[in-house]
Amino acid sequence: MTQQIALGQKLIVSPPATSANLGPGFDSLGLALEYRDRLEVGTAGRSSVEIYGDGADELPRDESHLIIKEMHRYWANAGFEPVGVQLVAHNNIPHARGLGSSAAAIVAAYAAADALLPTEARGGTGAIFQAAAAWEGHPDNVAPAVYGGLSISATNPDGSFSSVQVPLHPKVGAVIAIPSNGLSTEVARGALPAQVDHSVAAANSASAALLIHALSNDPSQLLGGTKDYLHQDYRAAAMPESAALICALRDEQLAAVVSGAGPTVMVLVASDAQAQQAQRIIADFSAKSPVSWRTQVPMLAANGVTVEEL
Repeated sequence: MTQQIALGQKLIVSPPATSANLGPGFDSLGLALEYRDRLEVGTAGRSSVEIYGDGADELPRDESHLIIKEMHRYWANAGFEPVGVQLVAHNNIPHARGLGSSAAAIVAAYAAADALLPTEARGGTGAIFQAAAAWEGHPDNVAPAVYGGLSISATNPDGSFSSVQVPLHPKVGAVIAIPSNGLSTEVARGALPAQVDHSVAAANSASAALLIHALSNDPSQLLGGTKDYLHQDYRAAAMPESAALICALRDEQLAAVVSGAGPTVMVLVASDAQAQQAQRIIADFSAKSPVSWRTQVPMLAANGVTVEEL
């Protein structure tokens, strides 16, 4: 017998932005940024949607909205009859910029759906992570959106997903440069080759290992640790201005990478001086670029998605 969800419940759900890959950590590394969407979610007899911020002119305002659709699916999989969802979305994470907006949405949907179940039926963060990673197809963005901080994630042989969270060195920070133009993940993935040489894979493994050490123990190694061999060069033609900005920053010994599938550029820094240097270089580059760039210096998010009952 299908179970019922109580009407009249209200939540505030807040998922962080995320930056995946971090250079060589393709489909495995992700970092949570204190740059959050804010979603007001309630159960009701009928669904309604209000949208503010990014995507307000494009996203649907009915039950085809991704968050409502996936909340309904989560409930059905848990054996509950879906009910109406009253959604007020304040979208602060830019869409199609490589900052994990889709991961944030799906994690928020599942976190809200889980929290609105009766206590004894909730799956908790583990179930939310598995469901979100399965929807995305890879866990690199959803893991930090669920757990916060720096995540190392993998797809297991049985198709499930695993993730561990690595403590960050207190000096590590980030500067992000967000361009005015977007890029779909599908286009970015389509630029990648089907195979790479063994030597390329070995070099990338060395960089990824060094990057973990740099982020957790020795930030002076960030430049070498962010050297990528697997995806950024192949994607450069799809985001030439991002590629040029990365070169300008790395030429000045700053650890610049493509954020996720791009085209946002992220600089991992080890001091306020490096953060200020990165902002100066981005400003100089932006003044000559055909693309306008917006610079942010977000805190790194120690916590993943938060849920508050009202």
